[in-house]
Amino acid sequence: MKPYVKLAESVMPDGTIYSLHKHDGRIYLKYNSFELMSTSLTFSEQQLADVGCERILEKVGARVLIGGLGLGFTLKRTLELVGSPATVDVAELMPPLIEWNRTHLVEHNGPLLEDPRTKIIQGDLFDIVSGKSAGSYDALLLDIDNTPDDLITKGNARLYSPVFLQKLKNVITPEGCIAYWLSEPAPKFKKLLVKAGFVVEEFASKPHEKSKRSRHCILRARRKS
Repeated sequence: MKPYVKLAESVMPDGTIYSLHKHDGRIYLKYNSFELMSTSLTFSEQQLADVGCERILEKVGARVLIGGLGLGFTLKRTLELVGSPATVDVAELMPPLIEWNRTHLVEHNGPLLEDPRTKIIQGDLFDIVSGKSAGSYDALLLDIDNTPDDLITKGNARLYSPVFLQKLKNVITPEGCIAYWLSEPAPKFKKLLVKAGFVVEEFASKPHEKSKRSRHCILRARRKS
C-alpha cells in the first residue's frame, strides 16, 4: 500500500491544524486530521460554479466573488465559464492555502492564481464583503463550511447571520445570485435565506461524477423581484 506523504502543515491562530497530503497521485486537505477535501472528489465544487454562473455566461466583463479557495477547482471551473474579460475575486482566510495552490496544486490545476482575471484577497469573508459597494458582483460562490451547523471555525457563524445575509444581498447586482456549497441539505438555512428576502433553488450534487448518491447540496439564492 502506498503511504500518505505530508506535503505541508500550518497551525492557525485558533489552534486548528491544516495539512496537505499526497497519496497515489491525489492530494488531500485535512484539518485537525479530518479529511476536508481532495483532488479525487471535485465534482460538486465544480458544479457550484456551474450553478452560480449559469445566468452570466453571456455577460461581458462578469464579476464573481468566490468565498473559499479550497483546492482551486471552483476557481478553475469559474474561469472556464466566464471567459474574458472578467474579474474573479477569491476570498481566502488561510494564507498557507493560497501558497499551496501556487505550489503543490499546480500539477492538478495549473497556475490559476496567476491568471490575469484572478484576484486573491486574503482575509475574512465577512470583512471583505462588508467593504464592498452595492452591486459589486454578478455572482457569489461560497464554499466556506460543511453547513451552517457544521462550521470549520467558530468565527464563521456570523457568515450565516441575518445581518450578513443583507450584506450579501447588497453586493450582488439586481439580477445576481449567491450559490452555496453544502455537504448536505440544510433546510433551516434555506428557510433563513427565504426569510431574508431571497428566492431559493436547491440542487442535489454528487461528490464524484460517477457517484450513485447525491449527498452534497447547492443552494442558489436570488433577490425577490
